[in-house]
Amino acid sequence: MSSTRRRFLLSTVALGGASMARRTAPALAAGAPDQVAPSQTPNTPAANATENAFTYRRNWGRWGVNDQMGAVNLITAQKRAAAAALVKTGRTVSLSRVFEPDQHFIRVNQRGTGGSVVDYYGFLYHGVTVTHVDALCHVWDRSGMWNGRDPAKEIDTNGTRFADITAFSGGLITRGVLLDVPRHRRVSYVSMERPVDGAELEAIAKAQGVVVEPGDALLVYSGREAFVRSVAAYGPSTGARPGLDVSCARFIRDRDVAVLGWDMHDAMPDKDGLPWPAHGVLYSYGVALDNALLEPLAQACSEEQRYDFMFMALPLKIPRGTGSPVNPIALF
Repeated sequence: MSSTRRRFLLSTVALGGASMARRTAPALAAGAPDQVAPSQTPNTPAANATENAFTYRRNWGRWGVNDQMGAVNLITAQKRAAAAALVKTGRTVSLSRVFEPDQHFIRVNQRGTGGSVVDYYGFLYHGVTVTHVDALCHVWDRSGMWNGRDPAKEIDTNGTRFADITAFSGGLITRGVLLDVPRHRRVSYVSMERPVDGAELEAIAKAQGVVVEPGDALLVYSGREAFVRSVAAYGPSTGARPGLDVSCARFIRDRDVAVLGWDMHDAMPDKDGLPWPAHGVLYSYGVALDNALLEPLAQACSEEQRYDFMFMALPLKIPRGTGSPVNPIALF
């Protein structure tokens, strides 16, 4: 066993991975900077009421009890064709952050009068640093993971047996819609004092003259890079940070969004102690999540004078994987 894998497993045990038999206290993805054990949610009336917000129009069973694609089922062939029709100029915008793996080893090979070079990458991609797509197994609450499955039964140290990233092997290719929060507020970035809420998303869509439709990829730009330049590094969910609050979930569900992309994640700490005030759309509604760089896209939308485009994110095919690094692309 490599030293990297050994350290990963040891940190998993330290954060609760040894208690896999208890549904309410798993912490399998330890080591990633954006992980919190569901058992940390306080058992109070306020917390329970807020957590129950994710039972609103929950999608469990909507596409069958064994479904592993969730709202991505809404991205039909017709939806992809309509998205392709949005391409007018051919302009592309990468939504990927610069990828600097924690480990990067190089080997140079000599072969006769020539040669080659190969490299090894070692990294944890979940969290706020690497642009990636989450599989529907990635997070859960006390009610269970996607489709009500028990993570203690579906996940072990070899990965997940249900709702892994291969469910998205056909790619996430659909219409993308950007909602530009700082532009709407006339500020540079979303602040700690005022998280993004669902009513604001509705107001921004109306102001931009765009309608969020079933099967869309909704990209919420909050000005993370400007926040980092002016305030501080954007941190993990274990600390205080600006972002989206729990009311955004209803907006996302009511419009049947298939993919949520964001630069700022869940606003933390949640006032009711929820571990996943916005990530809950993953396990309750089956909405695929993508951590992306959206500042260049916001600039492109302003220049193109439009806020919809063709969106593409192509995860790697990793059996039992809980997600995948990606380089999402917007096409105008």
